[in-house]
Amino acid sequence: MTKTPFPFSAIVGQDDMKQAMILTAIDPGIGGVLVFGDRGTGKSTAVRALAALLPPIKAVVGCPINAASHDACPEWANIETGKTANIPTPVIDLPLGATEDRVVGALDIERALTRGEKAFEPGLLARANRGYLYIDEVNLLEDHIVDLLLDVAQSGENVVEREGLSIRHPARFVLVGSGNPEEGELRPQLLDRFGLSVEVRSPNDIAQRIEVIKRRDAFESDFDAFMTTYSKKDATIRRKILAARKALPGIETPDTILHDCAELCIALGSDGLRGELTLLRAARALAAYKKHGTLTRAHLRDIAPIALSHRLRRDPLDEAGSSTRVARTVAEVLG
Repeated sequence: MTKTPFPFSAIVGQDDMKQAMILTAIDPGIGGVLVFGDRGTGKSTAVRALAALLPPIKAVVGCPINAASHDACPEWANIETGKTANIPTPVIDLPLGATEDRVVGALDIERALTRGEKAFEPGLLARANRGYLYIDEVNLLEDHIVDLLLDVAQSGENVVEREGLSIRHPARFVLVGSGNPEEGELRPQLLDRFGLSVEVRSPNDIAQRIEVIKRRDAFESDFDAFMTTYSKKDATIRRKILAARKALPGIETPDTILHDCAELCIALGSDGLRGELTLLRAARALAAYKKHGTLTRAHLRDIAPIALSHRLRRDPLDEAGSSTRVARTVAEVLG
C-alpha cells in the first residue's frame, strides 16, 4: 500500500469542501476551513490531497519552521548553512491529547540558567509554518489549547515564555478543523476564526457511492494507472491555483460589491466585520480561480453560504439550518 495521498481531483462529490480548500490555497489569509459532518466523508483525505497537489515550498535544510531563507530561520535553531531545498507543503496533525509543550514547544530552563543558552524544542506550530495544521474532532479540543490557537491564529506568531525567558517564531498556517457536531459544539471564539465552513454528508445517491468505491479500489489495486489519470487532473488544478495567486491582486472590486457585502452581513446579523472581510477575500479568490477580472454578485452568491453560515446568531424561532438562512437572505438582498 503506497503512502502517496489520494488525488484531490479523484474525490467524488463534496464540491463545497473542495472549493473551500482551493480558495484557502489561493489566499491563505481567508483563514482556514471548518468541515463538519459524518465520519468517512473524505475530510482528512481532502486536506492531504490538496497539500500534495500544491507545488513544493523552498525551505532551509533542517530549519524547524520551514523558513524560506537563512535570515528568516531563528537563532535558537542553530542552522549554520543557508542551503535550501524543495519540500512538500507541510500537513501537521494536532492530536486531541496533545500537551501544551507539544503544541507550542518547550524551553529547557535548566540549560538556559546553567549555560546561558536558549534551548528550545519546537512544537507542532513550528512544523506547520507555511503549511496546514489539521485538527480532527476540533470541537473536542481542551479549552487551554483552543486559547493558544486563538492567539497564534490572530498574530501569526508563536510566543513561548517561561521563567522570564521568551522564544518567538512565525507560525502562519492554514487551519483546517473537522468534527461531528453530534459530539459537541465548537467554542464561538474559535468558530469565528475559521474563514470558511462546510457541511459534508455521506452521499445518498447510489451511483455516486458506487463511483467512490470504484475509485478507492482502483487506487489500491491498480495504483500506477489510476495515478496516471488523476495526476494530470491534479496538475491542471495546480496550474489554476498558481495562476489565481498571480491574478489575485489585480481583481477589480467595485464599491457596489462592498455595499453588498455589508448589507448582506447586516441582514444576517453577523457580529463584527470579519464576515464581510472573509466574504470579500473568498469571493475575490473565486474570481481569480475562474479567470474573471472583476468581482460580481455571482461570486458573492457562490461564496456566501460557506463564508457566513457559521457566523449567524442562533434563532430559536427559525428551524431552518444556517446554510438555508444564508441562501434565503442572499436571495432577498442580492436578488
